[in-house]
Amino acid sequence: MANHQSVDFEKNVSRALDDAQLRKNFKFAMGSFIGKRKAVFDDPDETEQLRIVGNAIKQRALSKLPALLEQLEKKCTENGIQVHWAETTAEANQHVLEIMQSHNATTVAKGKSMVSEEMHLNKFLQGHGIEAMETDLGEFIIQLNNETPSHIIVPAIHKNKEQIAKILHEHIPDTPYTEDVQELNAIARKTLRQKFRNAQVGLSGVNFAVAETGTLCLVENEGNGRMCTTVPPVHIAVMGLEKIVEKLEELPPLLRLLTGSATGQLITTYVNMITSPRKAGEKDGPKEVHLIILDNGRSEIYADTQRRQTLQCIRCGTCLNHCPVYTRIGGHAYGFVYPGPIGKILNPQVEGLEAAGVLATASTMCNACEEVCPVKIPIPELLRRMRDESYAEGDTGTIKGHGYKRNLPEILVWKAWAMMNTHPLINAVGQKVMSAMRFKLPKIGPLKNWTRHRIPPQPAAKSLHQMVKEIGVDNE
Repeated sequence: MANHQSVDFEKNVSRALDDAQLRKNFKFAMGSFIGKRKAVFDDPDETEQLRIVGNAIKQRALSKLPALLEQLEKKCTENGIQVHWAETTAEANQHVLEIMQSHNATTVAKGKSMVSEEMHLNKFLQGHGIEAMETDLGEFIIQLNNETPSHIIVPAIHKNKEQIAKILHEHIPDTPYTEDVQELNAIARKTLRQKFRNAQVGLSGVNFAVAETGTLCLVENEGNGRMCTTVPPVHIAVMGLEKIVEKLEELPPLLRLLTGSATGQLITTYVNMITSPRKAGEKDGPKEVHLIILDNGRSEIYADTQRRQTLQCIRCGTCLNHCPVYTRIGGHAYGFVYPGPIGKILNPQVEGLEAAGVLATASTMCNACEEVCPVKIPIPELLRRMRDESYAEGDTGTIKGHGYKRNLPEILVWKAWAMMNTHPLINAVGQKVMSAMRFKLPKIGPLKNWTRHRIPPQPAAKSLHQMVKEIGVDNE
């Protein structure tokens, strides 16, 4: 688990808001994603029914999670897939390293995988003399520029055409500068093809793992995922334990929801179903397939019935596309692997509230994320849970780091407020004091920060009770 104590979210947000080019890039991209989603989900009633189905499938799988994980391991083993369990990201990284070392491998071609980002796998392997090569076009671009993904679906969404052209020109030898999209794609394709040929191991994520058949399902548009899982002699798949579904027949509605929500497509270009290594007589495919199932705090989330809903996420990214906060500051401002609304409820639970609880405050509570979530995760409700637990008293909280915001000044302020509103005499005196000071409220502490962008609150000259009494109405 990475240490994010040094993340300065407020500073990151200010920097992002001051970057006019970044905001322009996101405004264009987010508008495009929203429009494409509306086009593919053009019937509200049908869409709602599909979301209900998706929610039911994920909830049913989570209700049986321990048994389904055991079934998946059994089926995968029968199919020839070697299963490894990892409680932490350190254990998962070690599994990858040991598999590679057993084959004397020094290169790995990676398909897109948010779990590998969660593991910080590239940096770990680099420290052991192994080259991890990103092959997803967006991941490839930002890896060249030594950056991390800004979006869970479109990693380089924060870059425009001119910026990408400059990156390819500066980081790929003998590459001319061009802003022609076809030429840029051709340059990347030529470079990546050589990486596929040389890779000794291929690594991918897993969109869905089917317990019934021991099948790993991967969706993609570029073909790089298929190259990573078929060309190298060894394939390693990494997944969070929540990616499981019970039956193969449950995949179609989930695929429909995932691709429509993520990229506005009816279906992706490639849907890969991996059930075993290469069999006798088959002409392609890896000779070995390994599946690493990562926990990294998910079991703790699973133990709480409300927080468990976080694990329904299918990583479509549509909550990011519709979030008024994310679309203005981008993914890097969050300082964690998972940005946007899903990151605001997942990161605090995995990393702890003291490290990531501030993310839960970066929300307008407009409910846009919940309205578009394909599996109906109640994100605003969970955000309120994160905020409440940040101030939890004693053992009333369950999330790591709960109560970290609790402090004596706020405790005293709320006790005074409660006393003022439960004792008539104190309330009457307090109202008179507030009315007398209506133009003299001190701009200090939290009030000073709050009023930087807001009109300072101004107590009324008279209370409602006073005004009612003055016009002769019995207010009792």
